[in-house]
Amino acid sequence: MTSASPKLFTEIVRQLRQLIEQERIPIGGKLPSERELAERLEVGRSTIREALRSLELLGLIETRRGEGTFLADFRNHKLVEILATFILKDTKSTIDIHSTRQALEKQAIHEVVEGKSASLSVLKNALVTTDDIQQEWFLKELVIASGNRLSMKIWLLLNEYSSRPFRTEMTEEDRSHWLELIESIEAGNSQQAQLQLAAWEQRLRGELDR
Repeated sequence: MTSASPKLFTEIVRQLRQLIEQERIPIGGKLPSERELAERLEVGRSTIREALRSLELLGLIETRRGEGTFLADFRNHKLVEILATFILKDTKSTIDIHSTRQALEKQAIHEVVEGKSASLSVLKNALVTTDDIQQEWFLKELVIASGNRLSMKIWLLLNEYSSRPFRTEMTEEDRSHWLELIESIEAGNSQQAQLQLAAWEQRLRGELDR
């Protein structure tokens, strides 16, 4: 039986490791362009761009406008190493990943309420005007809006190892639900927003079990 292909995120990390070792790229050295990475991995540039954004948020790379993408202190970055060793071979590991990610999302809601983040207007506008939005996009942007960089880095890693199928396109019901959640956050009601998040996940799991 052929094993499943690695997720794009971990594949890019592997490619970066090879670049460091084979081409001896120093810390601060320039990485290949989006086009070159897309050709090497045989994926679209938009996919590479999104993956690189996640890597930048994790602190693994640095993008400089007009100059390119540069290597951060990747060899000393431990978050990737820690989670990469947490192999999802049993149900308990999967549950742990799910529970931790869920806790981070709930905490993000609380922190956005406390911080009165201006990013909510961007989220709301995207929900109303953009057609092709994936379910996980909203969750990621919500965690980013919290401003908690450690939570954000851990969530991004958990997202790559999570088995939750949030990579499908949003339905109109999803959009309506998220807009109501944003309204609760704007009203300062973090508890209501957290309940709405839990209700959405429960509905999604119910649909998958049918």
